Amino acid sequence: MIKKLDLTSEAAAMQVLDVQIPSYRVEAELIGFNGIPYLSDTVESLMQAEEEFYGYLVDGQLAGMVALSMEEDVLRISRLVIAPPFFRQGIGRKLVQFVLDQNALIETIAVSTGASNLPAVCLYQKLGFVDTGVMEVAPDIFIALFERKKESAYQYLENVLVNP
Repeated sequence: MIKKLDLTSEAAAMQVLDVQIPSYRVEAELIGFNGIPYLSDTVESLMQAEEEFYGYLVDGQLAGMVALSMEEDVLRISRLVIAPPFFRQGIGRKLVQFVLDQNALIETIAVSTGASNLPAVCLYQKLGFVDTGVMEVAPDIFIALFERKKESAYQYLENVLVNP
């Protein structure tokens, strides 16, 4: 089940932090970079975050979370984290699909991830996101940038319906 999270609650912020930190530690290991900004979040910084947070619950436990922010006309998926015990269970896909379904009228949805985080890169590509480039955030550390335009979404749906 996916539900909106209220991070003004200290308990909710702690739950998110308990998923976010281990998840970003795994990504840090994958991409060889411990400088991911979200690794230094605290309960207080999460409580002040301006993003909208949605959680995926399994038996009442937060198993994953997605955070969104609007920057001009672009909806940005700013965080997508899955608790390590729930990796490879389709939760990331369900969270991103939820975002796509809830925001079908948004012209552009953007996301980024470590370029060597192949599970995330593959997920975004499978869901119709197009690689728009890479950005070097530290020496030899690259972030892959992706966008999904409304037209791309229609093409994606057409491909899914024609080639399921």
